This record gives sequence, structure tokens and C-alpha cells, in this order.
Amino acid sequence: MAAQTYLHLHPLRCLPFPLKIQNPQNQTHHFKQKPRNPVVCKLRVAVIGGGPAGSSAAEALATGGIETFLFERSPATAKPCGGAIPLCMLDEFSIPLNLIDRRVTQMRIISPSNLVVDFGKTLKPHEFIAMLRREVLDSFLRQRAESSGATLLKALVTNLVVPTSTREPYVIHYTMDNCQHQLAVDVIIGADGANSRVAKSIKAGNYTTAIAFQERIKLPEDKMGYYENLAEMYIGNDVSPDFYAWVFPKCDHVAVGTGTVCSKSDIKSLQYAIRARVKPKIEGGKVIKVEAHPIPEHPRAVRVRGRVALVGDAAGYVTKCSGEGIYFAAKSGRICGEAIVKASEGGENMINEDDLKREYLRKWDDKYFTTFKFLDVLQKVFYGNNAAREALVELCGDEYVQRMTFDSYLYKNLASGNRWEDAKMVMNTISSLVRCNIMGREVEASAQKILSRV
Repeated sequence: MAAQTYLHLHPLRCLPFPLKIQNPQNQTHHFKQKPRNPVVCKLRVAVIGGGPAGSSAAEALATGGIETFLFERSPATAKPCGGAIPLCMLDEFSIPLNLIDRRVTQMRIISPSNLVVDFGKTLKPHEFIAMLRREVLDSFLRQRAESSGATLLKALVTNLVVPTSTREPYVIHYTMDNCQHQLAVDVIIGADGANSRVAKSIKAGNYTTAIAFQERIKLPEDKMGYYENLAEMYIGNDVSPDFYAWVFPKCDHVAVGTGTVCSKSDIKSLQYAIRARVKPKIEGGKVIKVEAHPIPEHPRAVRVRGRVALVGDAAGYVTKCSGEGIYFAAKSGRICGEAIVKASEGGENMINEDDLKREYLRKWDDKYFTTFKFLDVLQKVFYGNNAAREALVELCGDEYVQRMTFDSYLYKNLASGNRWEDAKMVMNTISSLVRCNIMGREVEASAQKILSRV
């Protein structure tokens, strides 16, 4: 009965008259200072999706005094994911060290021709890449949001009614314990993944998605020892025509997977190919779980509409080239949650679209737009064909390249390097691309000759 008390429909419970909403088609950051509109009671916010993005948003909201509802349909499951997080996330989000399965200090990248480069020579003694299981991390973040004051609802959101008038609340329809419920709220944060129902409800537009497929494989003890602190990345048309495949160590197993945008129908054959390339290292292993999930390929054109904001995968915050999403999901959720707290002055005032664009989108884009754009360019340059991939692996052997890469990844800032070294790196990149493209044409020509004789 107590649950029914706070979950009932509450029309017009906190909305002032009138509330002005800017043109929803305009996603550029132009703002007008709005007059304060005090609410009758505390601002109500629903966060839909309980992964790193949603949980981080809910924690920030609840800590800031906002009445917060966090929806998660399947708390026991988690999105298929490599599970790597940067060093800075441990401190920034106070992640307990006991959640870490493995501390990766060795990273190997393997080219299409099986050229192997050790990609961790410049790591400092205290530096590592943390490997976690998503179900462990997600559960911890949800519990922390709940401890901060958010109400966790283990429920499936079935519909979101967007108000036709600025005087009305958003109404969430959901199923919990086989019963239908409704909840009226003032603001919604969509953190419900690449196939976001929230994004569809506000007509945020379509975007390209990749598919990630991975198998968790429990290895014999001696083979698991090989991956004690080692992660591997494999590139080549055989394992992915536009991304990479991976072997990442977990507590008592490895995650072996791949991803693609342009060959989704071939994902199982690509997975077969990565298993074939690592066969001697995983032989005797037992598959304990198979997972697949869509991954966004670029940020959505519309990430804020009305009093609804999208974060994490729902907003499209997964980087090209590296495919990293966990840190950016959690960070976007926190920035969005803090933006609502600030704009509403701790839940005392109503907010509108301009507030979300000013306090959330502008801050996010100012901080990360360059990073996403830079990695997009890298993917286009190096993932287009096997010759370019060979050049990428060749470049990764350079210690300056490694240091710049790890500094940028571990601390989430584009590292500022030495101008002379940067110039050398550019020249080496051009040289490698030219050389490897020539090599690539020769290899393809030889292959065609051999095939013609068969």
C-alpha cells in the first residue's frame, strides 16, 4: 500500500503556469534567462534505465534534493560489454577496488597479418586498466543511488505520454509485479540504451547502431593464467570489417567478442573468426554465457526536447575507434543530474528545455565534442581496410604514440604532447599508411593470382 501511495498519478502536482518550452527542433545552444517558477512541491524526476548513466544521474539528483525515481527492468542482467574502465573513473566515481576483476597492465594489439605489438610499455607503476563485470558495477551504482535517496523501481516502462500542454506532467506507464501503474513526473532522463523508448517518445530521430557480440569463456587454470593482467585486441576484415575483436580477462573467465556496423548479419561468422584466431589460447574453455547488444555509432541529433534529456547510449555517447562507453555513460548521467539540480535550485523551481541545453548539453559538448570527433577521424583513417590496420599496429609500436594514447584514455583528456614529437608522429603515420597500402595492394594482387590458378 505504501508503494501505491507515492506511485499514483499526480496531475499538475508541481507544474507552474505557464511554462514556456522552446522550439524542440532547435538543438543549437541559444538560451534566454527565464524567470524563476517556484514549484508547489519538490521537483519530481524519473530516470529510465539503471545502468551507469541512469544510476549516476539518479545519485546526483537525489543527493541534490530532487525527488527521484529510477526505473530498471532487469536488475539481475547487464549489457554485453568488454568491461574496461579508465583509471580516472575509479577516483571520480569512488568505485571500490574490490569490484575490479583484473588490473590490466599489458595490452596487445594484433594486426591482420598477426603482427603483435605490446601496447603497455609506457604505463607507470600505479597505472592500469580496470576490468569489471557490468552486472557487478551496475548493481553497485544502483544501490548507491538508492542509498542517496532515489526510489528504485524494478519495473518495465511500457509507454511514455508526452504532454500536449506545458501545463501538464509527463506520464509514465509501467509494469511492476504483474500490475499496471502510472507515475506523473516533471522531468525525465532517458538512460535506456541504444533502443531507447524515451528517445522514440520524444521523436529524437534514428541513428546508426553497431552490434556487439561476445562469449564468456571459462578457461582451464593454466590458460587463464596467460590472461592474468593481459588484454588483447585483434583487427582485420576476418574479425570485423569496421571495428575490432577482443579478449578481455574477467574474474574467472575471459570475454571474447567482436562488433560491426556494416555486417550485422555476419556477426556470428565474425565471432567464429575471432575464436579461430585465439584458438590455441582458449582451447579447452567452456562457454558460460553468450551476449549480444546494439551499440550507438554516433550522438543523436536530438538529445534534449522539452523537459526530457537523453544520456549514455540513449544519447549516443560511445566513442568511435575504441568503442568506449562506460565512463561517458556515467559522466553524462552525472552532468545531466547536476544540471537539473542547479537549474531547479535543488528542486525548488521548474526547469525547461533551455535549462537542460545550457546546463547539460553545452557543458557536455564543450568538454567532449573534440574527443568524439578526433576518434571518429581515427576510425575512418585506420579501420577502412587491412592495409590501414597494418599501419595502425605498426604505429602502436612507437612509445610516444603509446604514452599519448594512454594519457588520453586513462585520464580522459586529449593529451598535450611535444610539438616536435607530434610532427614526427604525423610523418610516421603518413609513411606507414603509404607503405602498408602498397604492401596491401601487393598482397591482394598475389592472392588474386593464386585464386585464378585454383
